[in-house]
Amino acid sequence: MQASFSHSFLSKIFLLLILSCFVATIEASKKQVSAMYVFGDSTVDPGNNNFIDSAFRSNFPPYGRDFVNQVPTGRFTNGKLGTDFIASYLGLKDLLPPYLDPNLSDKEIVTGVSFASAGSGFDPLTPTLGNVISIPKQLEHFKEYKKRLEGMLGERKTEHHMNSAFFFISAGTNDYVINYFSMPIRRNYTPLTYGQFLLQHVKDFIQNLWKEGARKIALVGLPPMGCLPIVITLNSHNVIFERGCVDKYSAVARHYNMMLQHELFLMQLNFSNVPLGAKISYIDIYEPLNNMIQSHENFGFDEVDHGCCGSGYIETTFMCNGFSFVCSDPSKFVFWDSIHPTEKAYFRLFMVARPNIDALINA
Repeated sequence: MQASFSHSFLSKIFLLLILSCFVATIEASKKQVSAMYVFGDSTVDPGNNNFIDSAFRSNFPPYGRDFVNQVPTGRFTNGKLGTDFIASYLGLKDLLPPYLDPNLSDKEIVTGVSFASAGSGFDPLTPTLGNVISIPKQLEHFKEYKKRLEGMLGERKTEHHMNSAFFFISAGTNDYVINYFSMPIRRNYTPLTYGQFLLQHVKDFIQNLWKEGARKIALVGLPPMGCLPIVITLNSHNVIFERGCVDKYSAVARHYNMMLQHELFLMQLNFSNVPLGAKISYIDIYEPLNNMIQSHENFGFDEVDHGCCGSGYIETTFMCNGFSFVCSDPSKFVFWDSIHPTEKAYFRLFMVARPNIDALINA
C-alpha cells in the first residue's frame, strides 16, 4: 500500500515537472520575440488614420467605449483589437500603438508598432478610394522605422531584432467589399482572376518583408464576407426581416482562402527564394467567425446580423458617431458596427489563433 502510494506520488511529481518545463519553454520562446509589426486594414489599425487626411477614422465616440478610460483611439471597435491581445500574449506590451503617433517614445518603438491603415487592401486601387495608406506605403513606413531603430541599436542588433520579431498581416476584405463588389473598375476580372491578382500582391509583399529581415510572418485569411451586416443590408430584399448570410460572397472568401493557403505552401517549398529560418503561418478567421455567427449561443452572443452601433445595418466610421444609438451590452454582439467585430469577438479569434502563433514562434 505504501509502495503504491509512493509510486503514485512520484508519478504526479514527474508529471508536474514535465508540465512546468513545457510552460517554461513556451514562456522562454515568447520572450525570444523581440517585437511585433502589423500591416493591413481597419481590423489591425490602432489609429494611424488619425494622422492622415481621410474620412476612414474612428477616433470619436462611441468607438472605444469599453477601452481604458473610454478613449476612442482610432480602433474600429468598442475596445481592444486582436493584435493588442497578441502583443500582450507575447509579453511585449498591453496595446500595440500606431506608427504615425508622433508621441511614441524610443522604448515604445522598440517592441513594435502597427503600420496598418483602415480602408487599405492589397489591390493598389483600394486605398485610393478612401485616401488611406497603401500596403506599399506601409512598407515604406516600416523601412523608415528600421532606420530609426538602427540609430538606436546599430545595424547588427537591428538585423537580429527583425529576425526574431513577429509580423502580422490582415487585409483583403476591403478589396472585395469596398472595391470589387461595389465599384465597376475591376469588373474585367472574375472573382477567381481577381483573387489571383490580389495573391500576386500578397506574395510580392511577403518577399519584400523577407528582404527587410522578417522571418516569422502570420497572414490572416478572409472572413465570411457574406455575413458582414453591411453586406447583408446591401443584398437583402427585406433589410429588417431577411438578414441571413449571403453565401455567394462568403463562397468567394472560402475560395480565396484556399488559394491563399496553397500559394503560401508553394512559397515555402521554393527553398532557393526562402531566407533561412523564414516561416509563414496562415491564420484562419473564416471558420471561427462563422462558428460565432452560426452557433452564437455557444459563445454567449445574442445578435449576429447587425452591429451594436446605430441600427447596426450600415453604420461604420463617421456614420457610427456620438449621436448614434448604442446597445447596452456589446459583449452580446459579434459585430460592433456594420463591418467590425466587438472586442469580445476579437478576443475569441485571438484564442483560436493561439496554437498557430505558438507554432510560428517556436519554429
